[in-house]
Amino acid sequence: MATLKSFEEMEVWKRARLFANEIYKITSIGSFVRDFRLRDQINGSSGSIMDNIAEGFERDGKKEFLQFLSIAKGSAGEVRSQLYRALDRKHISEIDFEKLKAEALELSKQISGLMKYLSDSELRGIKYKN
Repeated sequence: MATLKSFEEMEVWKRARLFANEIYKITSIGSFVRDFRLRDQINGSSGSIMDNIAEGFERDGKKEFLQFLSIAKGSAGEVRSQLYRALDRKHISEIDFEKLKAEALELSKQISGLMKYLSDSELRGIKYKN
């Protein structure tokens, strides 16, 4: 938000985009393909992480950005929960589960770090500049 001109420049958004692509790939093979509800739900949740980071950034205000980052962080938790369901239904291997769960946790930590930075910052947002 400070010196960045677009959400596409943000490392956390780039990471969330890669994560959403990994989730899509894993849901496009094997038995996952036929579990329509879970497949669509986990794809939506993983996409929600990057989408909410982008939407919050575009709101041009710190409070709104923090709100959308909180939603993005919640979506990362939702994906983790859905990964457990995918594992329990044997749609993914233990190895894939651990890898994707770890990435969701790292994304969540990175979002938390950004939230802390923004909360501690004097920045208010572009729309509040005189």
